[in-house]
Amino acid sequence: MHDDSEVVVLRLGHRPGRDDRMTTHVGLTARALGADRVLFPDNAGQSLETVADITDRFGGPFEAELTESPQAVIRNWEGRVVHLTMYGERVQDVEADIRAAHAGEGEPLLLVVGSEKVPFDVYEEADWNVGVTNQPHSEVAGLAVFLDRLFEGQELEQEWSGADREVIPMETGKRVESAEPDADAERD
Repeated sequence: MHDDSEVVVLRLGHRPGRDDRMTTHVGLTARALGADRVLFPDNAGQSLETVADITDRFGGPFEAELTESPQAVIRNWEGRVVHLTMYGERVQDVEADIRAAHAGEGEPLLLVVGSEKVPFDVYEEADWNVGVTNQPHSEVAGLAVFLDRLFEGQELEQEWSGADREVIPMETGKRVESAEPDADAERD
């Protein structure tokens, strides 16, 4: 789907009890829409377990990891940093430059997705502060739109490997089959 330059999503901040579902959805969205890896704060172990389980069941490649210092990840990143924030430049105005840096120049991208109030130094350290919309919205929605813009829809054609299960697209109903060719289908 994309070249060897890595796309990593960093969840900046996690409030246990309040952000559990949202943090997990940041990781699941990163996986489903073409990122290579997600980094969660070290207090988001449950989100890591859920994303790792989904990757084991529905395929990869994708990695989920914990970090003790998300801000050190930003400071030490060897590539470009994109901070997704509603206060940033409009995605439609900067997406071509970001895509060129990633695909054309082979720069790995770190996509920073906030939770609680983001410290001002994150805005200063980012190469781009990007707003999918300059209106209040979900960080999961912002990440999804940004990844789709970055990969120009190609992430929707991604091939998955190592899956135990495969979702079979249907007009109506739900169908999940074992990835093993001779196994029976599961139906919900």
